[in-house]
Amino acid sequence: QEKKIFVVQGPYPIIRRLLRARGWVERKLPGTGRQLEQHYPQHHPWLPAEEEEEKEEEQCDDDPSGIHDLMSYLVRYQLPNFIWTDFLEATDRQLLQQDNVVNHYSRVDAFTTKEGLCLSLQNLPWIEQADPNTFFPRCYRLGNMDEREAFIDDFRLTAARSLLKLALEGAGDMPVRTEQVPNSAKGASWHRSHISHPKHFTAWSGCPLYPELVEEALEVCKEHLSVLQHQDIDRSTPSPCRTCIDWDHFLREYYRVAHEGAELVLTRQQRKQCQNLLQRLAEQLPQLDMEGKLNVWIIKPGAESQGRGIVCTTRLEEVLGLAWSCTAPSVQMGKWVVQKYVERLLTIFGTKFDIRQWFVVTDWKPLTVWFYQDCYLRFCSWPFSLRHLERARHLCNVSVQKWYKTSPDQDPRVPPDKIWSNKQFQEYLAQMGQADAWHQVLVPGMKAAILNALRSARDRVGFRKGSFELYGADFLVGEDLQPWLLEINSCPTMSPSSAVTRRLCANVQRDTLRLVLDRKENPTCSIGAFELIYRE
Repeated sequence: QEKKIFVVQGPYPIIRRLLRARGWVERKLPGTGRQLEQHYPQHHPWLPAEEEEEKEEEQCDDDPSGIHDLMSYLVRYQLPNFIWTDFLEATDRQLLQQDNVVNHYSRVDAFTTKEGLCLSLQNLPWIEQADPNTFFPRCYRLGNMDEREAFIDDFRLTAARSLLKLALEGAGDMPVRTEQVPNSAKGASWHRSHISHPKHFTAWSGCPLYPELVEEALEVCKEHLSVLQHQDIDRSTPSPCRTCIDWDHFLREYYRVAHEGAELVLTRQQRKQCQNLLQRLAEQLPQLDMEGKLNVWIIKPGAESQGRGIVCTTRLEEVLGLAWSCTAPSVQMGKWVVQKYVERLLTIFGTKFDIRQWFVVTDWKPLTVWFYQDCYLRFCSWPFSLRHLERARHLCNVSVQKWYKTSPDQDPRVPPDKIWSNKQFQEYLAQMGQADAWHQVLVPGMKAAILNALRSARDRVGFRKGSFELYGADFLVGEDLQPWLLEINSCPTMSPSSAVTRRLCANVQRDTLRLVLDRKENPTCSIGAFELIYRE
């Protein structure tokens, strides 16, 4: 009669316990008693023993008197008023009614899959006065022909810009030699239309690469800058990537410089041109700094999670080959995205990390968003290196890192459980002399990225009054402390992998129930660490 009947589908013992403590009665569905056992097998080789004991306690001691089982039996035919489930699609449609509260919306794949987020953010400039390139590493759906061609152009242009950076900062790990043009090339003009075929200038392994390679990169970047500045509006010229140079040859020579340690030679005039051109490109390309100089890209299955099928690479042919080989059996042909890897990222003790940030949407009309003020960091098991692209160095997902032992080269200050709270991160930033960065740069940046992602996708989401959803957004942090949004998860894990996540996951579940249930009856009640950041 008080409309306090609930259903929990999935491994959520804390939700079940909190609802029962409020006087709610659970309607148990067939198989509910086995859900925890299916999610948590008897042995958990990657978790500490005390966590296994805690799970056993959750399963065995939750209802010592049997009263909850009795009440569940009495409401076995009643429709639930509150449903908390892993996935909306897994919920029996007969349980859904107009006025019950469900913890999911439909069609959220518009921003909670890698493919959906990629497409939605491409449309953001048409919806909001915002540029996704300022917070989301550029991304392409390889199954779409136009986007695949755009990626190929982007890869080539990034290689050309990277060569200019290498020319200034060092070719690979070797010093750049700045010389006059060698005698063998003095008679040649540096304009592409007047020089011999580039293959005539190919250097043997171990020999320096002479200025014509830099000249080609300069020419490509100048044409691209002209396009960016809209100087080509009145002339229908093809992309500079498709007409200017022999790209197969250029990429082969670029790979030698960037990845094989070949020495690069450029003239003094070219050094000045490189500096000037990169400075002008930086005014047009928000990602010029973070993209680095090794042209690393990350390939992801478009609808997978937990790091499945993700690969890092530096070669164009590998990207296109992987996209069509379907190395992950569950991924359909063409359902891959490729995204620029953030090469210039902040590391802690020489180790890559990312941030898992929670937020809740309680309404889409009007859009209403709550930001959780606690979050946590996830570390990799091996030291960061762009010269080695193993998953243990580059994928921070707990579900990936649990399979790797900590490298003996790892800094001992990296936490053994590979998790930090945001409070620990703030203390670290203060030690770096960046005490204000968390509240003045990182948090505002994460809030803005989340809101832009939601705005870009809201017309495609299935709205349902009275429902809500808790999401987990993943961010990287650049060297300049700017956050970069990687993805948004619609069913963030609540399974603890450390003391930090055990506490924070319990807190966010408690505060979510306060927000969506208690606040309806008492608008002034505590909502814990949630903060309203947007109401349309």
